[in-house]
Amino acid sequence: MKKPASKTDYIFFIGDELPKPEAHLVQSTNSANAAANLGYSTILVYLYKGLAAFNPIDLLLPFRPRKTPEPLVKYYNLQDKLKVAPLPMPWPIDSFPSKITNSNTIASKYYLPFHILPKTKLVHSRDWNFVKAAVKNGVPAIYEHHHHEDKPFEPEIVNSPLFQVAVTVADTVRETMIQHGMPPEKLIKLHNGYNRLFMMRQPEKAAEWRKKLLVDGRSHLVVYAGALRQFKGINVLIDVAGAMPNIQFVCAGGDEKEVAHYRQLAKEKQVNNMTFLGYILHEDLASLLQAADILAHPHCSGNAATFTSPLKLFDYFASGTPIVATEIPSLIEFKNTKAIAAWCEPDNPSQFATAVAQVLKTHPRKIEGYSDTTDFVKQFSWENRAAKILSYVDESLRPQIVA
Repeated sequence: MKKPASKTDYIFFIGDELPKPEAHLVQSTNSANAAANLGYSTILVYLYKGLAAFNPIDLLLPFRPRKTPEPLVKYYNLQDKLKVAPLPMPWPIDSFPSKITNSNTIASKYYLPFHILPKTKLVHSRDWNFVKAAVKNGVPAIYEHHHHEDKPFEPEIVNSPLFQVAVTVADTVRETMIQHGMPPEKLIKLHNGYNRLFMMRQPEKAAEWRKKLLVDGRSHLVVYAGALRQFKGINVLIDVAGAMPNIQFVCAGGDEKEVAHYRQLAKEKQVNNMTFLGYILHEDLASLLQAADILAHPHCSGNAATFTSPLKLFDYFASGTPIVATEIPSLIEFKNTKAIAAWCEPDNPSQFATAVAQVLKTHPRKIEGYSDTTDFVKQFSWENRAAKILSYVDESLRPQIVA
């Protein structure tokens, strides 16, 4: 009799197409990458659509783990231990508002039990439906949840011994999750992490960025990297730039529509010292952060300030560049450290501009970076985060280290 295949795979599921310039996708891909770097047989599962999804081989054998394609490696700065398994979602999936043709239903009710399950040891996802399906199919699961959501968690899922742990990044989200039925003993709060590339010094590439971006005689560079959304403080940063015309401000991030919107807004406000680069590949972003004199972390007040995941903050720390940050709940625990050079109130361009001017005097740019921040951030590597999460998983349910 043929011996059944052993369950070895650590599955990270993303219910979306890749690559896209969205923070939750950066977080999920880097989490999977970290687990692979720890030596686990880790497979990043995501969706793909379009004409390619009609490939007969993929439809017949949809779950075929393979080497991570180069475009994805460069987009998210992944290493070679991680494998991927894109799931085909051919038309009419997601073309009509129907549960039957919904990609989430297809992934949870078809691909998982019939194709992914045989070698899966553990599932890790931000997709609640996929986590539920894993537990119902007898697979241990880890759930990540980073935002407030007014929806109860099913008791039969969260109280199942297979539901191992839920992870969030903010105390406020943890509180609402408990209110909606998540057992406190199964819920941990952990910060996001930084990619190891951001610790590597790249003085030549940083110098190239400065040569390219510092124009019209300006000698100081302030960089923001992240989503281009109003609640993130981009409007505030435009006003700061308008008040400091001798300093070059640069924003990296956002899709084409967002970039076009903010370029137009800056033009209307006659702010000529602000450049919007759009999404920057992670292999180039590290050197951009190192090129800056200051890294900006603005944010507006309001509900989003209570749960926003400071994903970019840890890459900021790893760059060793001085940071000016806004006092919001998700950052306030860092206020008593030396890792952030200056703080200011949210929604206050004048105070932010004053803080930038102050830091330019107190923290002159160092090509090698400031050790206060680089030493501080080492505890927040994605690998340390992955190991911490797995420590909450029953030892008998953890995937084995294979490399």
